[in-house]
Amino acid sequence: MMIRCEHVRFGYEREHPVLKDLSFAIGAGESVGLIGANGAGKSTLMKALLGLLSVEGSIEVDGVPVGKATLPEIRRKLGFVLQNSDNQMFMPTVYEDMIFAPLNYGLFRQEAEARVDEALERLGLEALKHRHNHRISGGEKRMAAIATILAMRPEALLMDEPTAALDPFNRRVVIDIIRQLPQTKLITSHDLDMIMDTCDRVILLSGGEIVADGPAGEILRDRALLEANRLELPLRLQGA
Repeated sequence: MMIRCEHVRFGYEREHPVLKDLSFAIGAGESVGLIGANGAGKSTLMKALLGLLSVEGSIEVDGVPVGKATLPEIRRKLGFVLQNSDNQMFMPTVYEDMIFAPLNYGLFRQEAEARVDEALERLGLEALKHRHNHRISGGEKRMAAIATILAMRPEALLMDEPTAALDPFNRRVVIDIIRQLPQTKLITSHDLDMIMDTCDRVILLSGGEIVADGPAGEILRDRALLEANRLELPLRLQGA
């Protein structure tokens, strides 16, 4: 299993748990949507997987327990695409952002540059390489942020609202890119149409608990289940 959680519990205040005894596993190459209403625990779970929170229970990434001593290894295995690309793209140019992490991981510049070029070519973004981050569109910046993570060659990707605030054209481009990526993916989003397009499996959180875990096509078509957990059918299904 690429990601495994066993009896994970967490609360900012002990008497008010945010995650309640979560257990699930995600296999290598799976693409899983993590859905739920605001406050369901999605962002907290993402932080826990990255080792940003000290939780009860156990979390493993590719067999490595998540803990203070293993954080450098965990963060090489997990790439995190933030919802707000401005919080991720902090260097003057796309190239400088992309090469920053590989160089800090100790790679020689030649190898780091090869990773940058490989990631840009995979996504068809070669034209963005030397562009200034403040001069590219929101959609271009979102795609560049994905390329930045791919240059690190993670084994799994955590993606937080990857299509939020994009226009229809760029939303479709990002969806197509996500579908092509071979890595294990855990994607959180309120865009259930995007989840349907990119994920084979869905985990539904509510009140910090898993209330459903199964094929995306089944869960995302279950109107009663979604509405009971303050969600609505994907737009394409609402007239069905």
